Amino acid sequence: MKNTIYILVLTFMVSCGDSDRPAKPDNLIPQETMSNIIYDVFLLNAAKGINKQVLEKNNVLPQDYVYKKYSIDSLQFALSNEYYSYDTKTYETIMDRVKSRLEFEKKKNDSIGEIERKTKDSLDRIKRLIPKPDSLPLEKPKLKPKVFGQGD
Repeated sequence: MKNTIYILVLTFMVSCGDSDRPAKPDNLIPQETMSNIIYDVFLLNAAKGINKQVLEKNNVLPQDYVYKKYSIDSLQFALSNEYYSYDTKTYETIMDRVKSRLEFEKKKNDSIGEIERKTKDSLDRIKRLIPKPDSLPLEKPKLKPKVFGQGD
């Protein structure tokens, strides 16, 4: 996965040079797909940084996962990334999509977390209102049997 990030950075740096635009690859990855790939790479890198053991336990190799998911290989990705990064406006558009999606997902997850917290707080308040079994009286109150026909 580090290789992918290095390729991204290196390609971006190379694209800033005075060289001619790279030739359009025959198997150029569409811009929308490219932004999805970069999004997945960012997520997997974040997941790897947070809890690498979960990925290892589930036999997820981030690079292989992305390549398999999008039916691409490292060369196709590198050439497409180089082609797009040459034109900074195009690359910025791709990265803006990634950024917008990351921000949207963060807001969504934050909202879900807030709802879960409020739900838990509400359940805790309800639990405090319900008497615990050991705080209830042990004996049932004795009821006076009512005899029908007497004094009705």
